[in-house]
Amino acid sequence: MGPIGVFDSGYGGLSVLKEFAALLPNYDYLYLGDNARAPYGTRSFDCVYEFTLQAVKHLFAEGCPLVIIACNTASAKALRSIQQRDLPGLDPTRRVLGVIRPTAEAVGQLSHNGKIGIFGTPGTVASGSYDIEIKKLYPDFEVYSQGCPLWVPIVENMEIGTPGAKYFVKKYTDALFGKCADIDTVILGCTHYPLLYDDIREAVPETAQVVSQGAIVANSLADYLRRHPEMEQRLSKGGSITYTTTEHPDKFSDLAEIFMSRPVTATRVEL
Repeated sequence: MGPIGVFDSGYGGLSVLKEFAALLPNYDYLYLGDNARAPYGTRSFDCVYEFTLQAVKHLFAEGCPLVIIACNTASAKALRSIQQRDLPGLDPTRRVLGVIRPTAEAVGQLSHNGKIGIFGTPGTVASGSYDIEIKKLYPDFEVYSQGCPLWVPIVENMEIGTPGAKYFVKKYTDALFGKCADIDTVILGCTHYPLLYDDIREAVPETAQVVSQGAIVANSLADYLRRHPEMEQRLSKGGSITYTTTEHPDKFSDLAEIFMSRPVTATRVEL
C-alpha cells in the first residue's frame, strides 16, 4: 500500500491536490514539483517526456500505486507515451492518469452551444490535446485555443492582481475571443491559472463561464476509484500530504501555502 502520487512541473498541480484533499481526505498523497526545471510549457516534447518519466519512476520508487500527472503540459506531451510504452515494463499493475481527458469529458455537460475556449501553455496548445480529446467525445464541438506564455511566470513571481497581470490577462483573453465571440465555456487548461481566476473572470465576457480543472479532476479520481476497487485497496489511508520539490524547499513552501491555503513543509529530492 502507498500514497497517491501527484506530479506537476511546478506549483500548479497543488490546485488539483487541494481539491483531492477536500473531496477524498482519507487518502495519503505525495506531491512532487519539478520546480528546478520548470516551466515545462515552452520545452520540447522529448524533453517534457523525459522529465515526466523520471518523475513517474521516482513516485513509483516511493511506493505510489497510482500517479496523477496534474500538469497539462506533461499530460499533453508525455502521458500517452508513458501509459503505452513505459508502464508495461515498469509495472503493469500501477496506473498513471492525467488531467486533460477528464476535463474534456466534462465539457459536454458545461457547454450549451458547443463552442469551447482553452487557455493553456504554448506546449499544451501546440500539442492539440484538448482539440483531439474534445473532438473524440463531441465531434460537433468547436475548440479555440490560446497560448498564454506569461501567465505561469506571473503566478510564480507573485504578481497576481497587479496592473501588469491584468494587462496580460486581458491581452490573451481578447485574443481568444477574437477567434470566436460566441465561446460559452472557457477551460483554464493549466493548473496555475486558477490563481488568476478573478482577473480572468473580469476579462471574459459575462456570457461565458470560466471553468477550473481541480474539482473536475477530483470528481474523476473519485469515480475512477469507485470503478477500480483493486486499485483503491492498494492506497494507504492516513489522511497525510507529503510535499517534495527539486528546488529549495523553503522557496517551494512559501508559495505552496498560497495554493493550498494551509502551512506547507517540503523536502528536496533529486530526479
